[in-house]
Amino acid sequence: MNYPMPPSTIPGGDQAGLRAYNRRLIIDLIRQNGPMPKAEIARATGLTAQSASVIVNALLKEGLVRKEEKVRGKVGQPSTPIALAPEGALSIGVKIGRRSLELALVDFLGEVILAREARYDVPRCAEVMARLELEACALMAEVSPERRERIIGVGVAAPGTLSGWGDVLELGPRELQDWDEVDILGTVKRLFELPTELWNDATAACAAEMMLGRAFEFSSALYIYVGTFIGGGIVLEGRLLEGTRANAGAIGSMPVPGPGGPEQLIRQASLLGLDRSLASAGIGSAGEMREKVRMAREHPAWLDWRARAARGIAHAIAASVAVIDFEGVVIDAMLDAVDVEALTEETRRAFALLDVTGTSPVEIRAGSIGFAARSLGAAILPIARSFSPDRELLVKRRVEA
Repeated sequence: MNYPMPPSTIPGGDQAGLRAYNRRLIIDLIRQNGPMPKAEIARATGLTAQSASVIVNALLKEGLVRKEEKVRGKVGQPSTPIALAPEGALSIGVKIGRRSLELALVDFLGEVILAREARYDVPRCAEVMARLELEACALMAEVSPERRERIIGVGVAAPGTLSGWGDVLELGPRELQDWDEVDILGTVKRLFELPTELWNDATAACAAEMMLGRAFEFSSALYIYVGTFIGGGIVLEGRLLEGTRANAGAIGSMPVPGPGGPEQLIRQASLLGLDRSLASAGIGSAGEMREKVRMAREHPAWLDWRARAARGIAHAIAASVAVIDFEGVVIDAMLDAVDVEALTEETRRAFALLDVTGTSPVEIRAGSIGFAARSLGAAILPIARSFSPDRELLVKRRVEA
């Protein structure tokens, strides 16, 4: 079996100066391809059998990997696959959103161990930050001392700005301005006393799909996440692009055709608008959006919003592929998988009606993470930063026999 090497990296060497790199290379190889015997690890990384064995033994001692049951082949000695130890490294994700606060403790494989959630109608800074402190304390109270020792960091996912969209949320012009003064990163770091990093929420959702989902097999892609507001992420040459001001992929701000002329996509394809349409129709006055949509799958309010959102997203995709030669587009949402697929299919139909002469064909796929994408992405990013051989996030790569 051939195992693809990370792009833009060199094969692992035996020099002492490359030991840290080789450790990450082996961990990433196992993460990408599943349990592997030491001999296969050596072949795939370019390390000598002795060097690979020394590093794997060290990882076993640290509890980052574990031995699986021996596998007997048709010939030769049985082999012992080496797998990631699920609780070898843990991380915390915090999502601060316009309608909810989510916290999650995840393991080395991206599985959620513990989760907390708080909802609110308006993201008023003082209230949200006070609730964050309560939920952080509650989460950590459930974590055993052994697990605490394994937590390597905290990732925070938040919109690029919470203060600038008061009009869309139908609030007064100054109601959200205190978000401009709060130090989200410093506050979270103080609460958890762990290394902390802050990411745009849609970028974090893109990371979750890249690392844990099934939709990414593209080296370049536009990722679109439909939440309370719509946002996006950009993947180029297998790497997640943050942007110089951490705002790459801000697709919600893209102008698209509207009934009265050009308007931002955020006003056509955000779940906030759907929520209001459903409320006007008397559907789901409370609860999560995915619950409301389940009740409204055949209702005109959902169908009309979906068609309008798909047209806007299709125009945004057409503009994006004219600038960057994306191989694919991945659309996910804070909805059930069947509803994400329905929105994606409607977008495919709307895109097929546009004149995109001069651009390359692009595949439009439904994402696979859904509701928890932003908190899960925030949690998995510290693990990716700590254990990837390339410190920039990498797309999962297919293994070909």
